[in-house]
Amino acid sequence: MFAEERQQLIVGLITASGRASVTDLAERFSITTETVRRDLAALEAAGSVRRVHGGAVSPDRFSTNEESILVRTDQRQPEKTRIAEAALALIPRDRTGSILIDAGSTTESLAELLAARTAASTALPGPAAELVVITHSLPVAMKLSGEPGIALHLLGGRVRGITQAAVGQSTVEAARRIRPDIAFIGTNGIHAAFGLSTPDPEEAAVKAAFVQSARRIVVLADASKLDAENLVQFASLKDLDTLITDTKPSQELADALADAGVEVVVA
Repeated sequence: MFAEERQQLIVGLITASGRASVTDLAERFSITTETVRRDLAALEAAGSVRRVHGGAVSPDRFSTNEESILVRTDQRQPEKTRIAEAALALIPRDRTGSILIDAGSTTESLAELLAARTAASTALPGPAAELVVITHSLPVAMKLSGEPGIALHLLGGRVRGITQAAVGQSTVEAARRIRPDIAFIGTNGIHAAFGLSTPDPEEAAVKAAFVQSARRIVVLADASKLDAENLVQFASLKDLDTLITDTKPSQELADALADAGVEVVVA
């Protein structure tokens, strides 16, 4: 196989999965790791990949890259719906207790499903219980506002336009004063060594406060977030209880999640 042909295949693999390790590529193409590194160096110079420790990732996986919530809502929607459905199953149908829903496109899908289920269940006979739902996300709040089976609490702060979520010291302080039963957390990346991360420091501070506040942490992350690292870490894998995703994690990430005692649900 010519080097150019092999390099095109490497780009295709990294584009499809988001990343590839040097050792995996060496085994796949029956070449030395030194040859893989030369291929990756050439591809990085061409702007086709970005080299990271142990391999390479797609060029769009820069640590500060962040798309708006309006764009992300339309991406990978079937996968996000499956993840949200698995998350919904963790919320008591009798509407007892409290939950926190973080900002994000997948958590927004969860809010939409929760609203539909609540509307259907309130029509049934029985006690008029209300599930306490806490959020700092305007889209999540809009989907849940007015539902008779939900007591909605909106955390205040400066609204960050790209995520349409409240951030800042007042949001962090409010998060530290609550103790919800379950927190459904979104993330831009989940990595075996770096844990959970996001591009913006203020978003990271709010997410870190959520993780420290809740009794149970459930992370919702589609395949594009797996093995990704962003600028600011907000939690380690040991802080998590459950990860709900749409594909089996890589062996490295799966091993790290198992070592941290994290339950993995593939929806």
